[in-house]
Amino acid sequence: RSYRLENKTAFLSFSAFSGALCGRVRDGCVALGSRRQRETRSATLLIWAHPFGRYSKLPDCLALFQIGGCTITDDRSAYPLADAVIIHHREVASGAVHLPTEPRPGAQKWIWMNYESPAHTPRLWRFDGVFNLTLTYRANSDIYLPYGNVVPTINRRLDKNNLTQTLHAPARSQLLRPRLLAWVISNWSESQARVAFYHKLRRYMRVDVFGRAGRALPGDSGKGSVVRMLRQYQFYLALENSQHTDYITEKLWNAVLAGAIPVVLGPSRQNYERFLPPEAFIHVGDFPTVRALAKYLRHLDWRDGYSLHQISFWAEHYCTACRAVRRTRGRTHVVRDLKRWFYS
Repeated sequence: RSYRLENKTAFLSFSAFSGALCGRVRDGCVALGSRRQRETRSATLLIWAHPFGRYSKLPDCLALFQIGGCTITDDRSAYPLADAVIIHHREVASGAVHLPTEPRPGAQKWIWMNYESPAHTPRLWRFDGVFNLTLTYRANSDIYLPYGNVVPTINRRLDKNNLTQTLHAPARSQLLRPRLLAWVISNWSESQARVAFYHKLRRYMRVDVFGRAGRALPGDSGKGSVVRMLRQYQFYLALENSQHTDYITEKLWNAVLAGAIPVVLGPSRQNYERFLPPEAFIHVGDFPTVRALAKYLRHLDWRDGYSLHQISFWAEHYCTACRAVRRTRGRTHVVRDLKRWFYS
């Protein structure tokens, strides 16, 4: 016995096969059997048509993504027994492929898959009330799979198939300035504001310290040596030993000459702007906390702690969809207004 919703093709039935008792089409139907039983049973996912008419090898979900209990097929004769049918929008919207015409088996889910923007997704109105699950790049999809995301490097040990790519601060070995932040100081005193600032900053990021209070400068210790060293760095701490009006010393100008971005501690920003354009330096007073400043300075350095995961078209889509089907057994849902949802 089948029910039709709004003259569309989203069917549900009373069936021993479905294991569900649903008197009406609605979310959250009560299912027979435990959730664990439903989730551990294997599932068959039917690819109704390969996206863009280009055949792709059917994936082994367990080997590729550690997703078990999935059979992926593109053999339409499996339709009556398939737990779900995945349908790519482009083919059915263009008319190149038609939706299944046979009655939908009990509890079978139809999955709408689309990876184009709304502006390039025509004729959505045709599919109101047809699909049960959405698979897109949108975070509010029933099955969410973005084009890519970054993963903390520590989690790469879970990636047995090298599906993530290590990120580096853009080709760090090839950068003209491969190092991040330096400070040259000769007159060190714990009573100085700049030393207190340094102690706070080093909690959040590495600072390469040179001079009498740090590592020796390469070559001589004169101005030329400082400038040559700073040409390896993106940022330089131009911290004055005391803060007074117009007291802006060679520390700033060494950074400017070397092409490093000066991070200044001295008089006010307005005072510095008498000597340099506003965008030519970073004033520590621009940030509410030292931690906020460190976060800003590390806008490139963050990459070393992450890997990039980009989805594998279309293997990962099929396997992720199959896992979702297993997890949603016994629950029903109909996407009543596909266009409204996709444009929201």
